[in-house]
Amino acid sequence: MEERLNRKPHCLVLVFPTQGHVNPMLQLSKRLVHKGVRVTLVASRFLCNTLQFKSTSIALESISDGFDDGGLAAAASDKAYVDRFWDVGSKTFEELLEKLTSSGDSIDCVVYDSFIPWALEVTKKFGIMGAVFFTQSCAVNSIYYHVYHRNLKIPATDDDKSEILLPALPPLASCDLPSFLYVLGPYPAFTDMVVNQFSNIEKADWVLCNSFYELEPQVADWQAKIFPLKTIGPTIPSMFLDKRLKDDDAYGFSFYNEEDEACMNWLSDKPSGSVVYVSFGSLVALDSDQMEEIAWGLNDSVSYFLWVVKESEKPKLPKDFLKISQKKGLVVTWCTQLQVLDHEAVGCFLTHCGWNSTVEALSLGVPMVAVPQWTDQPTDAKYIKDVWKIGVKAEADEKGVVRRATVKKCIEEVMQSERGKEMKKNAMKWKGVAAKACDEGGSTDKNIDDFVASLAAASTKCQ
Repeated sequence: MEERLNRKPHCLVLVFPTQGHVNPMLQLSKRLVHKGVRVTLVASRFLCNTLQFKSTSIALESISDGFDDGGLAAAASDKAYVDRFWDVGSKTFEELLEKLTSSGDSIDCVVYDSFIPWALEVTKKFGIMGAVFFTQSCAVNSIYYHVYHRNLKIPATDDDKSEILLPALPPLASCDLPSFLYVLGPYPAFTDMVVNQFSNIEKADWVLCNSFYELEPQVADWQAKIFPLKTIGPTIPSMFLDKRLKDDDAYGFSFYNEEDEACMNWLSDKPSGSVVYVSFGSLVALDSDQMEEIAWGLNDSVSYFLWVVKESEKPKLPKDFLKISQKKGLVVTWCTQLQVLDHEAVGCFLTHCGWNSTVEALSLGVPMVAVPQWTDQPTDAKYIKDVWKIGVKAEADEKGVVRRATVKKCIEEVMQSERGKEMKKNAMKWKGVAAKACDEGGSTDKNIDDFVASLAAASTKCQ
């Protein structure tokens, strides 16, 4: 009896198998463990077999996405992957819940990625609470919500120059919308997936979002009137924020091998605020024309640069670029981004504006040059430039390419101009606000406490 009364609440965290989605859900898991919750991370079999997962406090279980030997890359198309994951994933997740519950392992809640709403239908079959986790910003989620309810017609086009006005959001141009909403052709399956995140949200017991209240108060308040929203971000390791979890100094998960020692040694030789850090994340693949323009734009600027270029992208670099630029630049295949952004030598981040990268830079006080590519990135860039005022946007030409002169000009504006000093000041302000949100009694900390209290209450009922 005493053992049952002392049982920790148990939460399953079901991830969508890409690094940008796993990292924030893993960080939430660490916060839950810190507050006395037992967490089991559930990932695809391919992901479990390939990821470098380092955690002694979080258990790991697997389900099938239908592509156990290759994951998303093995699918014939995006649609083939999504359809197969929906079918096979829901069946194998149900089998996992059946196995765990029949063995007497009580589960109090399933936290699932918003990209896989079928997880809630499976969860409810077992009478378990379900919490949907949105890995993108409240603003982006709100736009998709309006599309789902047909309050916003897609595809939006630049032919209509009128502003797009949505509740609790700034006026938007069509190019400020997530790319799926104005370039439908290449990604029909992903367009359906991001819009259908809201297909059964009314059944969710909790709606969790990887943002913090002070960053998006108006849209967070608006959404909280519609569904039980709680902001629980920024989900980056505690030692870069509130420093309450002393062993939480890295994500503990990566698809790639980092070149940290080379990066840190190189940065340590550079003056404070003199380096532009450049990364386009784990999924973006630039074409050769864009790679060339960025390369020469970096070389033409007066700043040093540290550029992450995946091995598959290196053939796109201009001939002899590495040799020509070696005195002012370092090109690596991967690095620990948080450590780089936290280094005093870094004065600017040239970024694709993925939400994780955006939040990391904001939480570490680094202003940005925004070069958005697809999905939520155009909206994130809009907020970086016009709402939070912590960066500039490098505008593409009529061919969709950001030219070298634009790259050079934007870097100089952030690194050297008076306006750049204001961006740095704003970025440092947001750094303090982010840390305060996660610290004891902050908005995020309180929201996580509320969530944990609901898990504890559910656990008590099950005894």
